[in-house]
Amino acid sequence: MTTSLTPSAAAATANQGHRNAWTVVLCWITVMLEGYDLVVLGAIIPTLIDTHHLNFTPADATTVSTLSLVGVAIGAVLVGPLSDAFGRRRLLIGSVLLFSVFTLLVPSAGSVAMFAALRFVAGLGLGACMPVSLTIMSENMPEKRRARASTLTMTGYHTGAVITSLLALEVTHDWKVLFYVLGIAGLVVAAVQWFKLPESEAFVAAQGRSERQRVPFSELLKPALLRAGIGVWVASFMGLLLVYGLNTWLPQLMHSAGYAVPAAVTQLLVLNLGGVFGLVLGGFIADRRGIKWTALLWFAVSAVMLALLSIRMHSDVLLDVVVFLTGTFVFSAQVLVYAYVTQFYPSAVRGTALGSASGIGRIGSIVGPSVTGALVSAGWGHPWGFYFFAVVAALGVVAVLTLPVRSAARAS
Repeated sequence: MTTSLTPSAAAATANQGHRNAWTVVLCWITVMLEGYDLVVLGAIIPTLIDTHHLNFTPADATTVSTLSLVGVAIGAVLVGPLSDAFGRRRLLIGSVLLFSVFTLLVPSAGSVAMFAALRFVAGLGLGACMPVSLTIMSENMPEKRRARASTLTMTGYHTGAVITSLLALEVTHDWKVLFYVLGIAGLVVAAVQWFKLPESEAFVAAQGRSERQRVPFSELLKPALLRAGIGVWVASFMGLLLVYGLNTWLPQLMHSAGYAVPAAVTQLLVLNLGGVFGLVLGGFIADRRGIKWTALLWFAVSAVMLALLSIRMHSDVLLDVVVFLTGTFVFSAQVLVYAYVTQFYPSAVRGTALGSASGIGRIGSIVGPSVTGALVSAGWGHPWGFYFFAVVAALGVVAVLTLPVRSAARAS
């Protein structure tokens, strides 16, 4: 016997498919914009220093990157409770607008201080984009596919990084173009989101069951969630330290090791191509073998690959392979931590949990570029920068080991 949908049911199904398609596309593009921004500063630091733009020094570059990431961390922490209280959609659109406008202003900065201030404010908006996008995506997927929902969304992150790397190779010293492209693209995305991005159905349903109220951070400190919270925060700290430390300083570390600037920037491209591959592979395996154990393996392999990068390689092919595999495991290890959050936490606190994981983890994104920048300034970038990263990945293994396997969302 075959069954057919009534006209009204068929229309509802088609409308749902249309909503889901716009959700996937717009969340992916939003994360792509953040990935683009992630690499843009690292790609231009050698140029800013070599051309003495605004009298930039390695110390100035460290300060700018640090303040940028402080803004991102603050934005990530604030957006979680706000999105749980007032909705995912409006927070995402407002965040994209904020970082787009201030990104367009960066090239006009007349001093290092102004450059840093503009990057800080842009970071406030940027920090909100990823946790809200991941929350929306996870709430549009069944639980058994949430690892892939997170990792596939985050392929946009590294696709954006690849685009930045390619553009940086093309524009060379005309680095301002990179910021203009990002700011204009962000404004276009915000406009489309206004008309096409639907609100998360899980959020709407939750609001229908109870009055709108803020979800305090203290909810995550309750005994049922605290153990997972500590593990997630530490793992996220280590993962984001690696992601931002490598994307900000890899070209300069390679340059310090004796590679020419174009070759060093090319490695940034290879690193993020590996990241895209690793995200697809990691999500596929995690949905079948478990998110925790996949993340554990990914952090462990990351430690090995980062240690290998400390060795000066004279074969371009071998270097490309090692950098590609480093990106494969380092970047998807971090995203698997986010996937764990979307699966473990109930919907009522999921936005807050993701925001806290991203926000507290962003402290690592500040520490990574700062420590690596200090090593570069002292002339110790290579090989000590890679030794530092390898130890951080090993600590990520320890953090993931502490995570409970049973989902609090299922238990509640």
